[in-house]
Amino acid sequence: MSTKREVFRGHAAMFLFAALISISFSLGDLAAPHISPAALAAMRFVIAAVVVGIVAAPQVRIEHLVKPWRYLAVGGLLAGYFIFMFEALRLTDPVSTSAIFTLTPIMSAIFGYWLLRQITSPIMVVSLLLAGTGAIWVIFRADLDAILGLRIGPGEQLFFIGCAMHALYAPVGRLFNRGEPILVYTFCSICGGLLVTMAYGFGGIVSTDWLGLPPIAWVAAFYLGVCATAGTVFLVQYATLRLTSARLMAYGYLVPVFVILWEGLLGHGWVAWKVVPGVLIILLALLVLRYQK
Repeated sequence: MSTKREVFRGHAAMFLFAALISISFSLGDLAAPHISPAALAAMRFVIAAVVVGIVAAPQVRIEHLVKPWRYLAVGGLLAGYFIFMFEALRLTDPVSTSAIFTLTPIMSAIFGYWLLRQITSPIMVVSLLLAGTGAIWVIFRADLDAILGLRIGPGEQLFFIGCAMHALYAPVGRLFNRGEPILVYTFCSICGGLLVTMAYGFGGIVSTDWLGLPPIAWVAAFYLGVCATAGTVFLVQYATLRLTSARLMAYGYLVPVFVILWEGLLGHGWVAWKVVPGVLIILLALLVLRYQK
């Protein structure tokens, strides 16, 4: 199979990743009043572990479990991102955290070079900066005063640490991979994330009235577990072996674009036309990353 075809599949996987992640924002918002963030995070990892475990079980071999700390490290980075995000949202708002998230691809490029010696060309750097600028424009709904009014407080600082862990996730995942089947590597990484999440949110998990949860909480949990955790972890692991860390994380810029699309299709209203240039900049920058060698 040609390298070009494999690279294309890596890009397609991350495009689907952005689409799946974006839906979780709306569902998570609907479930938030009924379940604690720690319990919801633990539930999503449990469901993801069960779903992927059933599919991956026939492929698991004893040699795949050598150095299990690798999976704790990879899964712990993903869980750490969620934990810091939850803590940050206690101190700040989703718009500010979304703005901080735009730094993730740049950090991923730095970590990719540091750990894997992946070279990011000047054109790729410019494309990442353009995509980040477009994402900021979309996130703040083309409100220049709101962009200039962004302040870096304790919540933003906490989320920056979480974004750094998210940026490390892709290169560390590639570094620690020893040729295990993707499903097995995904399952073990999810188990590592589950252990970290349960250690963090044990109190909230125990105190949750699981039988009294409304249907929306379970719908959100199953979507987050199956699609936004199991599915996206698999897609990232798949793409990690085919794309550089910077290219891979750049697809996070598509998330606010998909959020706008889903919200409009659900009848929640469309954004003002002034936001459209930001969307076009993101798409153009990603197109350049797609074809840049």
